[in-house]
Amino acid sequence: MSSKPILGFIGVGVMGMGMCRNLAQKSGCTVLAADLNADNVRALAGDGVIASSVQQIAETASIVFLSLPAIQHVEAVCNGPDGLVANARALQTVVDMSTSDVERTRQLAATLGAAGIDLVDAPVARSRAAANNGTLLITVGASESQFAAVKPYLDCMGSDVLHCGPTGAGQVVKILNNMVLLNTVHTLAEAFAMADKSGVSKDLLAHALGLGSAASFALNLTGANYLAKDVFPEKMFSTAYALKDLKLALELSSTVQLDNAITALTAQQLQKSIDAGFADHYYPVMYRVIADTKAAP
Repeated sequence: MSSKPILGFIGVGVMGMGMCRNLAQKSGCTVLAADLNADNVRALAGDGVIASSVQQIAETASIVFLSLPAIQHVEAVCNGPDGLVANARALQTVVDMSTSDVERTRQLAATLGAAGIDLVDAPVARSRAAANNGTLLITVGASESQFAAVKPYLDCMGSDVLHCGPTGAGQVVKILNNMVLLNTVHTLAEAFAMADKSGVSKDLLAHALGLGSAASFALNLTGANYLAKDVFPEKMFSTAYALKDLKLALELSSTVQLDNAITALTAQQLQKSIDAGFADHYYPVMYRVIADTKAAP
């Protein structure tokens, strides 16, 4: 009989599907998965992932990974009447890989701790391609022993797994990563709109910025491929999700009593994009709203 633990994975959507696939292929463990969309789970059958339910996962798996939209979904899966705590048998550790509110993460850790279950926050950064390729950045909030226990499994999903400090620290680092990224893309969207209206090729601008001191991951990811082409697909990191993450950054800045005016402006721009009907589009779509604004008298 194998001594390896049984693992659970809840939430196999845009990011979670690739993460769960890599976990199943590389860990050598049995992986049970659940999602509101049963087709997503069935798509992983060829990778050895076993379709399950939240209740069955709580009863059978010792470590459960969550990849969910927001903290309220994490809380519901953990504390709901059909959730993990209510049905825990083998469950020892929950690893929240969602981007979640810092204080509510710490509160949830206390609640789970009272039930004898560890909570590790391990949000992920980088793209859907990185999730599929197992090259995510994973920032982890945990004790030293908790981190050591889950790192072999996180290594299946990420090429850079960083222990950032105690519970909540992983969320802090992830929120700040996204804050810097989104604010940078906001500035890039302004720049591309200004170039276009000044008669300068957006493709040329992307190339020129990449050669100069404005070069960045954000430019490489969004500049030539999306902003220059005015192409912003759905089923990528959406405007609605981007605004959710910036609201977390604004909450964090309020908690530590620091002004965060730049982030507030980017949040306003994302809200304008949502109001214009772009909630489900890749978030650099804010370019379209900015370009229209610049054209206004």
